[in-house]
Amino acid sequence: MPRPIQATITLEALRHNLARARSAADGARVWAVVKANAYGHGVERVFPALRAADGFALLDLAEAETLRALGWGGPILLLEGCFGLEDLATCERLNLWHVVHDTAQIHWLASRSKPRAHRVFLKLNSGMNRLGFTPAQYRAAWQRLQDLPAVGAVSHMTHFATADGEPGIAHAVERFDSAVDGLPGERSLCNSAALLRYGVQPGGRREDVAAGVLGDWVRPGIALYGGSPTGVHADTRRWELRPAMSLLTRIIGVQTVEAGAVVGYGATFRAERPMRIGVAAVGYADGYPRHAPTGTPIVVDGVRTRLIGRVSMDMVMVDLDPVRAAGRAADVGSPVLCWGRHLDAELGIDEVAEPSGTLGYELMCALARRVPVQVA
Repeated sequence: MPRPIQATITLEALRHNLARARSAADGARVWAVVKANAYGHGVERVFPALRAADGFALLDLAEAETLRALGWGGPILLLEGCFGLEDLATCERLNLWHVVHDTAQIHWLASRSKPRAHRVFLKLNSGMNRLGFTPAQYRAAWQRLQDLPAVGAVSHMTHFATADGEPGIAHAVERFDSAVDGLPGERSLCNSAALLRYGVQPGGRREDVAAGVLGDWVRPGIALYGGSPTGVHADTRRWELRPAMSLLTRIIGVQTVEAGAVVGYGATFRAERPMRIGVAAVGYADGYPRHAPTGTPIVVDGVRTRLIGRVSMDMVMVDLDPVRAAGRAADVGSPVLCWGRHLDAELGIDEVAEPSGTLGYELMCALARRVPVQVA
């Protein structure tokens, strides 16, 4: 039989999360962000559930080609814009919208002659200092684009550095509003964190929405996949998000060790009492975090327990005593939920990521090619 590990992508969870994003957006149109192969879920796999979005946003031309091949005829936005002059021909062929964040991209557009072929989103650097024109440069860049024969509509865009925490977005929104004041064009500001924190809350009132922040387009990414943009699992429940990816394996071996025995590479765990230990068929070669420490939550036979010792390439060790205490078999063949949902059990991906000092984003994107994936 094949190795007993499998990831499941749940389309109903994706549909639910998209609907939740649309509710928070309060009438703004929704880009479904599917960069990084849909955050590790697979563009082809998520497309049936996310095609209800108003558009798709991504980075790679190959992913844009995939969406067109799947039959998507609506807007597709290149979030980092074109990487070279030659990409503009592909944008024209596939009718792609693209972000302009650097003067080089304006120079490339100046060389095109096809009239009004390019719908662009001009990006403001509102304080993140990653991509975009500074407020002092912004209007000149906008005017340059307006004067180019190949450019059609010019929209406005920014990205928040601290939407997931303090000091929040107020200063960045103020910079954005000042930079685009009086300029025509649609606006896009909100990523997942800004949308969920400052948009319409579950059961909330529209008047509670931060003024102007929703704009014309919002750009949810991690929220669509049921992860927390803050890295705090409790926030996914507060915002009523559901996990779209579940990683399930099984116990393949059991050891009984005496008090004082060590477990795993480096002998980093020493049993404080006689223990029953399960060996599960998952490791860092599957995308499980290499630095997950002893105590990281994991679910065996529907019961929460803990990881013990170091994560190996193909295996992890788990404490079976809490599972046996709950009256479950906890033996070879028992199901092990690494993250996501299985039957009545749920383990948030951010609960697994946090002890390793990372985010659910990384775990989703790190799912290894050797892990079989089914769509449910």
